[in-house]
Amino acid sequence: MSGTGRHPAGAAERGAPAAGTPQLHLLHGGGARPSGTLLGGDAGTRHLATMGMPWGRLLAGPPADRGAEDLASHERRLGPVAAVVEGDGLRRTIADAGIVGRGGGEFPLAAKLRTAAEAAAVTAVPLVVVNGSEGEPASRKDRALLEHRPHLVLDGAEVAAAAVGAPDVVLYVHGGRPAVVDVLRRALGERSGQRRAGPTVHLVETPDRYVAGESSAVVAVLEGRGPLPSRRRVPVAAAGVGGRPTVVANVESVAHLALAARFGAGWFAEAGAPGAPGSTLVTLAGGVSVPGLVVEVLAPVPVADLLRLHGGWDRPPSAVLVGGYGGRWVPGEALWPAPVDRAALRRAGAPLGCGLVAPLPPGACGLAVTARLLRFLARESAGQCGPCAFGLPAMADAFDALAGGRAGRGELRRLQRAALATRGSGDCGHPDGAADLVESALHVLSDDLTAHARRGGCGGGATGWFPVPRGHATAAGPVARGDGW
Repeated sequence: MSGTGRHPAGAAERGAPAAGTPQLHLLHGGGARPSGTLLGGDAGTRHLATMGMPWGRLLAGPPADRGAEDLASHERRLGPVAAVVEGDGLRRTIADAGIVGRGGGEFPLAAKLRTAAEAAAVTAVPLVVVNGSEGEPASRKDRALLEHRPHLVLDGAEVAAAAVGAPDVVLYVHGGRPAVVDVLRRALGERSGQRRAGPTVHLVETPDRYVAGESSAVVAVLEGRGPLPSRRRVPVAAAGVGGRPTVVANVESVAHLALAARFGAGWFAEAGAPGAPGSTLVTLAGGVSVPGLVVEVLAPVPVADLLRLHGGWDRPPSAVLVGGYGGRWVPGEALWPAPVDRAALRRAGAPLGCGLVAPLPPGACGLAVTARLLRFLARESAGQCGPCAFGLPAMADAFDALAGGRAGRGELRRLQRAALATRGSGDCGHPDGAADLVESALHVLSDDLTAHARRGGCGGGATGWFPVPRGHATAAGPVARGDGW
């Protein structure tokens, strides 16, 4: 394998803030101040942390085998967040921190909050949604926070609610993960026992679907329409669930918000890089020592350090899938020295997206892996437009033929044209991810394509390092289940 590649809710009238709306302070509430980037020591170890390592930020605290951190331990470690500052000051600090979304769009969180606050002033009471659906099958970062640091996430949700004056927060979590739901119910019970002031929190279990986490699909689910993503002209932060300004932020983004609110924008920016301040969570998958391991990156260390220390690699893989199953294959040689930095990777054409970094294992067939993932993406579409209902299955069939050595140059050209035609033509962005996967595979795995054509395929190779759920239907699926929302 070779190739140069690129471096990589009905509407309500808006009035005064509802009773109990939290007004949270931005200063440390009494716990131990966590470290920043920890400039001393070996960058390869001190700038990467797993669950329980004391130099982490989001992952600092009890080790993974201790389970969920309870409220008392959480507040002893970090201190409470005091209730004193109004929304304007809070939004300014969040803007100064420069928090960008830790999902596919990497949109500045402060901009969402500002849009929601401005819309709420003239339309309806705002709503905050913590998006914990995490439909990427190999991703574990948001699940790790929900299972082990639930109160950090809940603190961040309260901060977001305070920033826009939202009386309600929805925890939108994957319905197929009962352990996560149980942890959150216990955490909410602990906070309820303290009679804390703050927003009313609604726990909603989402459909078990890949597309259910896209922000417009989140709105559709909460309105009872099922996970139907769309290309919206008006952002959900301006008019979302039932016309309410709706701030949808994923779990990692919200957890960062809880720390930035405690320790300030200056501290927050000590980690990360200027274009993407703060640490970032990465899930390792594919050919790594522990598939599903979540690593916190506190500084833009090279991908080489990440894969050496936590992936078991001592030299570049042939290719690495970056950003999820709707992400891009990148040549390992090109990615090896690149920094794990959201802004830099996006500029280089390999956005980190959901935070998945998945090297192709030795001996595995990248074409077979891609064919399997493309079939999954086709199966998981909402099926509401031609590119999803017909284009993705056709591309999956064509890629199966390529992987099996049954396609000639004509079929290859048709697949290239189909990927190009699919991009931007769907009712949502789901087909674009499939097109990214196809186009990057055709480029990065070009040598494999030639070898397969000559030999008639390789028998499929090994694909088990990239988990794919079985039995998902292509229909929109059931509406969410919740606590009365």
